[in-house]
Amino acid sequence: MCDDNILDMINLGQNNNLEVARLVDFGAYLTDGEGNDVLLPSRYLAAPVHIGQKVDVFVYKDNEGRPVATTETPLARVGEFAFLKVSEVNSIGAFLDWGLMKELLVPYREQKAKMREGGVYLVYVYLDHTTQRIVASAKIEKFIGNIVPRYRVGAHVKALVFQQAEGLGYRVIVDNLHYGMIYESELCAPLELQQTLDAYVRRVRPDGKIDLTLAGAARTREAGIADQLLAVLKASPEGTVAVCDKSSPEEIYEMFKCSKKDFKKALGHLYRERMVEMTHCGIRLVRPSVDGR
Repeated sequence: MCDDNILDMINLGQNNNLEVARLVDFGAYLTDGEGNDVLLPSRYLAAPVHIGQKVDVFVYKDNEGRPVATTETPLARVGEFAFLKVSEVNSIGAFLDWGLMKELLVPYREQKAKMREGGVYLVYVYLDHTTQRIVASAKIEKFIGNIVPRYRVGAHVKALVFQQAEGLGYRVIVDNLHYGMIYESELCAPLELQQTLDAYVRRVRPDGKIDLTLAGAARTREAGIADQLLAVLKASPEGTVAVCDKSSPEEIYEMFKCSKKDFKKALGHLYRERMVEMTHCGIRLVRPSVDGR
């Protein structure tokens, strides 16, 4: 079958791993094993398939409102935020290019301001349960911060950079669910808007917003930089390097690709362990004596 009942089993707006049930001239019908079928048109069959083969597909609705499968990858799935470009505006709303043949509608009621053709906007992709169609909304605040964040410090998350807060840092969307912030003090170089980053939780604030860092757990980060510094010193014939805790952030980043704050922590650890010593122009490796002392 291929009607709205399919949505009870096959996830509309998501990827589904479905089995080839039967082949037809115009494609292949895929099944979830519970009697729900959806068409995969032949234009998406780059190679022949056989009955019983599993195929990973994205399921959405075509222009006739029928569920259809595709092997193409959309720029955003249901439940995700993305920056998408407007390809057309008409009496219904704005249509966005989201990487599929059928474009994604943003109805006028879901636009903060009237969208313009060629413009790029941050939107949330969701399933309209009244029409059972996938649509998008530019009113992102409706879809963020609706559940209590439950993260431990150091937890890995995905962060979409959507706004720069001058003199403070960058506002981000965390795991498509929460507001977050990456402070300038945590960065070695500016971030680009619209990029998605791997980040780590520094703190969950009482208001539910999340402070992030782009480095992993502090101890792991410090150890990695310390190992890198030791490798540079050991590779030097004199066992020295012409940077120190007084060097500029730019000099440190050029050599070690880390912030000055993290560099100083790693350097302090090596100094306390008596593995390095400071000189007037840099750092020197402390080589063990012949008797090992």
